[in-house]
Amino acid sequence: MSLSARKKTLELRARILKTMRAFFDARGYMEVETPVRVETPAMEEHIDAEASGDHWLRTSPELHMKRMVCAGYERIYQIGPCFRRGESGARHRPEYTMLEWYRAGATYRDLEIETHELLRAVCETAGQTEFMGVDLSAEPVRYTVRDAFWLWAGWDPVEAFDEDRFDLDLVEKVEPRLAEFPVPVILTDFPAARAALARLKEGAEGAAPVAERWELYLAGMELANAYTELTDAAEQRARFEACGRARAERGQEVYPLDEEFLTALEKGMPACAGIALGVDRLMMILAETGSIMDVRSF
Repeated sequence: MSLSARKKTLELRARILKTMRAFFDARGYMEVETPVRVETPAMEEHIDAEASGDHWLRTSPELHMKRMVCAGYERIYQIGPCFRRGESGARHRPEYTMLEWYRAGATYRDLEIETHELLRAVCETAGQTEFMGVDLSAEPVRYTVRDAFWLWAGWDPVEAFDEDRFDLDLVEKVEPRLAEFPVPVILTDFPAARAALARLKEGAEGAAPVAERWELYLAGMELANAYTELTDAAEQRARFEACGRARAERGQEVYPLDEEFLTALEKGMPACAGIALGVDRLMMILAETGSIMDVRSF
């Protein structure tokens, strides 16, 4: 699609960004800016950062924003560019736009409500509620990961986690079924092995713990990732180190630990929740297009 042909979509994008800012400003959030070029990216098993000299381009503003939460900033949000190496396709670009926000005193459940309210505000700006066969203003349907996998893949990834099988079945068996729903879908309570920075909650006696984490799907496309934040510095360091070992075993680059972030955690981080939402993917839904390039200027 030519740049001129994208004009109406980009005008809608500009209005949606204004709506997002107004939404958070009205709820007492402060818009912040954190570095795009960072000394070390967050250590995650399946996300590779783009090098920038002796630094990296951020894959997310997460660790810097959490340092702000540790410093007493109770409600903050940011809209800006993020980068992931090697990601390219109809739904992926190496550079993309992320909306991320953090709220002290909240849990991942609280952010479900807030995200639903944000989607309703977006619909009001867009002038309609249904896009790609999904009513964005409707209450989401909720499935735990365990229930979704039992229903559509025939096994329990919480009690018997298998990384390769989990990733394959999520893409080939679970996500296609989520695309059938005419309302937003929340996939919640992920296996502990999928909780790099999320707090764990204990299940029934003798049962495996699950992460206080959920993902939002619209028309089968993952749009947002939220969790109650892990605030234990020792546990977070151990998870980063385990992730580094796993990356090394697969021949991936192992990043230095973000010691400034870990020091901030050691000094104390209040109970809080955070969420990242893909602005480009939301715009794909609103523009009813299958290509991310149709909703970006370049």
